[in-house]
Order: sequence, then C-alpha cells, then structure tokens
Amino acid sequence: MKTKQIQVGGLAIGGGAPVSIQSMTNTPTQDVEATVAQIRRLQAAGCQIVRVAVPNMTAAKAVGQIKEAIDLPLVVDIHFDYRLALECIEAGADKVRINPGNIGEPERVKAVALACARKNIPIRIGVNGGSLEKPLLAKYGGVTPQAMVDSAFGHIALLNRYDFDDICVSLKSSSVSTTMQAYALMHEQSHYPLHLGVTEAGTLKMGTLKSAAGIGGLLGLGIGDTLRVTLTADPVEEVYAARDILKAVGLRKEGPELIACPTCGRTRIDLIDLAHQVEQRLTQVTKPITVAVMGCMVNGPGEASAADVGIAGGNGTGLLFRKGEVLKQVPQEALLDELMALIDEIP
Repeated sequence: MKTKQIQVGGLAIGGGAPVSIQSMTNTPTQDVEATVAQIRRLQAAGCQIVRVAVPNMTAAKAVGQIKEAIDLPLVVDIHFDYRLALECIEAGADKVRINPGNIGEPERVKAVALACARKNIPIRIGVNGGSLEKPLLAKYGGVTPQAMVDSAFGHIALLNRYDFDDICVSLKSSSVSTTMQAYALMHEQSHYPLHLGVTEAGTLKMGTLKSAAGIGGLLGLGIGDTLRVTLTADPVEEVYAARDILKAVGLRKEGPELIACPTCGRTRIDLIDLAHQVEQRLTQVTKPITVAVMGCMVNGPGEASAADVGIAGGNGTGLLFRKGEVLKQVPQEALLDELMALIDEIP
C-alpha cells in the first residue's frame, strides 16, 4: 500500500517517491556559521533533508539565516514551546518535527497547525519510546509497539481537529524489535508516510548494525519513506550508513556494490586484504556496478555470476571474469590493477 505523499521543500516523501536520507546537525543552531558548514558537509555526503534543534528563541531566530545559506530542505525540531515553531515557520522552515500533545493547550496546537497550513509545511509527529504518555504506559504495562501506535494516532487526532493532515510519522525506540513492530503496525493501520529510525542506536559500529537491522528490515518489507540513522558519531557517518543500508536492500543503485566470499579452507590468497584494497579503490568509482572478490578459482566465477566484473584468487595466480565468464588468468599481484582496468572499460 502506497502512503500519501507530502512535500518537504520540494522533495517528495511517500506515495512511491524514492526513500530519502535525513540527518541532524549537532552544532549549536544559533551558531549559524558552524551549522551551515556542517549542513554543507552533510549534503556533500548525500544527505537530502537536514534537521536542526530549536531549544530556545535564540536558535529559532537563527533558522532564517541558515535557510538562506543552504540548498537542503530544513526541518526544525521543537519540544514544548509552540512559539518556537511559529517563529521557525515564519522564518522559512520546510517542515516541523513536533509532538502536538506536549505543547500544551488546544489553542497552541491550533496555532501551529494553521501556521503550517498557510505555508504548506508538513508536520512530523515524532513518537519516541522513551517519552510515551503515562496513561499509555499504564494501559500497556510499558513501552509496546501498540502503545507507540496509539500515541501517534492521538497526536494525529489533535492535528486533524484543526483540519491539518499534512503529516509524516516516526515511531522510534532504542529496541530494534519494538521499533520494527511499531512501524509494521502503523503501516497496516494508516496511510501516512513513515520516517524510519532506531533512536539512541549507539556508537558508529553498534549503531550502524542496529539501524541496518531495523531500518533495513523494514525497507525490505516495503515499509518506510524516509530515514535517519541515529549515531553517536559525526553526523556525516549517519549519511554514509544510510546510503549503505539503501544499497544493501536494493533501493539505491548509485556507485558500485562490492560482494566478497567469506573465505574457507580452499582459499590460497589473502582475500581479506585484497577485498579491503578493492573496496578502497572503488571509493573513486561512481558507476552503478557489482564487483566480486572471490577466493576460489573453481567456484568463484560461477558463484558470482551475477556480478558485472570480478576476480577469483588462486595459488599465485587468479582469474578475471565478467558475468561469470572467465576472461583471462593473471598473476596474483596483478589482480587488482587488472580488475580496475576492466571497470574502466565499462560504459
């Protein structure tokens, strides 16, 4: 089932649009120069939507300057104070991330909804397992997927009360399984575009693994319209991880994909080092191709027959192949250069 489509600064989310990559700055938002510099680094890495924290009015008043200096759609992250949202909306924000239930009186929710409607700005309802409403925690005995979904629908109802339905939803937990189940339920029960993420996923290694499992698993099931990988690391690493996840599940074809066998007792070449060398050289390649590095001359070409090009190592020698067809046998020390030369020949 296709979700409804929203527009974030001209970028389509949902409704069959390509899954987009988001990240968030970690500079003080009021430091316009530092924030803009980081956003440009994120964009260069492949980020398509960027979010900034707006904890106070000083940060809110910097949003306009940031927006003027960047090319990416800009999302503002608001908690509790609806006046910050109104300030950012007037300053040109492209999307507001808010929980309508935590900004107080209905008139405040109405003010934000009407301001966004006037500017055609969507709202992301961000449900977080760590801050669910107490009545829901009591009802379900803790953080459960259904509790998170109920929270989302409660926030949606607050906005719908004022005829606002330009909505995106996220349901993030630090638990991969809870996150996946919550998104699956929301996908079944609504048509809203879904912003995927595993919150507080951790440092670069474990955070990437948890995000790949949760986000990648959902994308593989056809669930999700945009994503942010949350890492305790340089935000640029979030973008790289997001790109890799999209490539791993077949939703991005930009640049090369490397496949390599895990090695076994038949391997007569330092395949691990060779694979790392190929991976490094491929960072300079932009062609959407699949490259194989295999450790066995007997089975390698056949097992990697789906690869556009590949090499298979042997004892002092190796094979260069294309689509499973062996092209020639070359000395082991020449395998890498021969492979790169073959890649250069691909249109």
